[in-house]
Amino acid sequence: MANTNSAAKRSRQTARRALRNRSVRSHLRGMNKRAAGGGKPDANQARSLISAIDKAAKRGIIHKNAANRRKARLRKALVSSQS
Repeated sequence: MANTNSAAKRSRQTARRALRNRSVRSHLRGMNKRAAGGGKPDANQARSLISAIDKAAKRGIIHKNAANRRKARLRKALVSSQS
């Protein structure tokens, strides 16, 4: 339990942020599954997924390098499915 008012407030803020971050990560996983859609990524869904990944990285929800890795794998899957 927090001993000061400021510590109690930080605890509440942390809990809210953790909930929001978990929601965003879950949303990204679902978008990734829909974009892959049975092995053939859809270009429109991939574009929106890349945008969502960039937003999550900008907000610090996922690491910048992790975002770049996810986008690279998605692009690689798109290129291989088109040829």
